[in-house]
This record gives sequence, structure tokens and C-alpha cells, in this order.
Amino acid sequence: MADVTQPSPRSSLRDWWGRAPKAWLLSALILGGIALLDPGELWPTVVFALKAILRTAPYILFAVVAVAYLKASGAESLLAKAFEGRETHMILMAALLGGLSPFCSCQVIPFIAALLAVGAPLSAVMAFWLASPLMDPAMFSVTAGELGFAFASAKTVAAVGLGLLGGFVTMVFARSAVFADPLKPKTTGGSCCSAKSPFQGKPEWKFWGEAARRETFRDTALENGLFLLKWLVLAYILESVMLTYVPAESIASLLGGEGLRPIMIAALVGAPAYLNGYAAVPLVDALLAQGMSQGAAMAFVVAGGVSCIPAAVAVWALVKPRVFAAYLGFALIGALLAGMIWGAIA
Repeated sequence: MADVTQPSPRSSLRDWWGRAPKAWLLSALILGGIALLDPGELWPTVVFALKAILRTAPYILFAVVAVAYLKASGAESLLAKAFEGRETHMILMAALLGGLSPFCSCQVIPFIAALLAVGAPLSAVMAFWLASPLMDPAMFSVTAGELGFAFASAKTVAAVGLGLLGGFVTMVFARSAVFADPLKPKTTGGSCCSAKSPFQGKPEWKFWGEAARRETFRDTALENGLFLLKWLVLAYILESVMLTYVPAESIASLLGGEGLRPIMIAALVGAPAYLNGYAAVPLVDALLAQGMSQGAAMAFVVAGGVSCIPAAVAVWALVKPRVFAAYLGFALIGALLAGMIWGAIA
């Protein structure tokens, strides 16, 4: 008699793919393809990626330690204060803290679900949602190290500005058909992150006196360090491939020059071409080297950051499609505005 409890080959393959380290696999596949098709470029590509990692290492280290400290000290608990008081104050604080909090997109889901469930206004939640995936302490450090302090600062301002735009527009039209009754009938807030929940209550800035907080610091530093390393290795390999094989004149003709056209194109292609906030930095650096305009670069990172899969799924999981469409609309408009402004002053 056949053993029906054995998993099917298709199920086993699906389970393996779900657990597979996709960033490392993709890096290996790209290097394998280069070794097969153009062996002479394999070593230069590896050297390029290693040098880039070493150049970025101080910023990676700072980012890892900073995020681990915030989590171990319980500073994340201060985030809830952004959703207290008058609605206009909530929007302002949510946009500001959204650009500073160390939450990843999936960690935001249970936090936001709880806020919406207890009646926090959608306007403040929208402000936080829009600003949060664009910038955090780790991303600022990596962006400043690769693209410069000015670009990182401008992206931070764009994150807060986008949050304010979405928050206040949502507040004005809160009773409209778009924003009324925003939640899906049943919301589930699972987190794909393994990081521990933040400590509750008053932050303990000298966290090293408690074993649980030391463990959180260690686990968070290790998790984020590996996360940054795997995505940046992939990104630097892709950057080397782009610089070697993609004609610079093609990038310059499509995304270079002045005006609205390159900014609009960059905003529209931001989502499908965007890996995550960290991997996007070397890619943008390569695009800039090949002729991408500064305004297009800003539009790309803003639109891509908000509409990339992890950030978008965090919103889709909780709200109805019409609210999700408004979220994407805010992202596109904000990206265009940020690109035009940065292109004019950079």
C-alpha cells in the first residue's frame, strides 16, 4: 500500500524554494553565467564586488550596530506616541518617525494592524506607511556612503514630505468613497521577519545590564548584518554587470537630460526594477555613472521604495484595494515631485 503521507516532489521543491537564500542563489547564478559566457570578466566582477563591500563596510557596521541598539534598548516603543493627540499632530509625527524607525516592511504589518483596530486615523497610518519604507538609520548610512550625504538627506526629506502629502490628503478626503471603511473584513498580520518584538514601556538606554536585551542586540545585529551583506553582494555584482555590458549611451538617452520625461520613466520603472532599499543604492550609483539624471535617480528610489513588493504587501494585507490604489498614487506623485525638486537643486 502506498504511503500517502510522503510529500510530492512538487511540494518538496516549493518548500525548498521558500527556504532558499534567494539573494545568494541569484548572485551565484549571475557569476556562473559570466563564467560560462564571458570567463574573462568573472574575476574582475568578483574583485569589483569585494572592493565595493570593503569600501562600504564602515557604513554597514554603523547601520547594524545602530539598529541593534534601537531594538535592544526598546526605543521602538516610542513610535506609538506618534499616534496620540490631534490628528494633524499625529500625521506630522508619523511622517517624521516613519523616516527614522528601524522597522522593515513586514514588521510594520502587526503594528499598523493593531493601530487601525483601536481606531487610529487612516491619515496618520498612511503618513507612516509612505515614509517608513523609504528611509531608516541603516539605509541612510548605506545611501550616504555610496551616493553621498546630500542625496541621503534629500531622500530623507522626500520620505517625510511624501508621508505628509499622503497623510493630509487622506485627512481631507477621509469621508470620501476612497478612504471610508478602509480595512478588509479580516486582516491577518503575520510577520516574515524573525526579529523579536520590541520591548514595551520606557526605553532602557543602558540595555547591556539585562540578558534578554543583550540577546536581542546580538540576534538583531547578526540578522541585519547577514541581510545587508547578501543584498549588497548581489547589488554590487549587478552594478559591475551593468557597467560592463549595458551601453552608457542607452541609459543616458532614456534617463538622462533635463525635463519631466526621464523623471517619469524612472518613477514608473522604479517598482519592477527595485530589489530593496539597500540593493537599489549600488544600482542607482551605476545608473548615475552611465548618465542617469539626478532627478530621475531620486524619483526611482522614492517610487521603487514605496511600491516594491515588501512595502506594498504590507499595505495590501490590511486595506481594501481602493485604499491601496491611493497609496500607490501618492507614491507616484511624490516620486515625481521629489525628482523634479532634487533635479532642480542638485
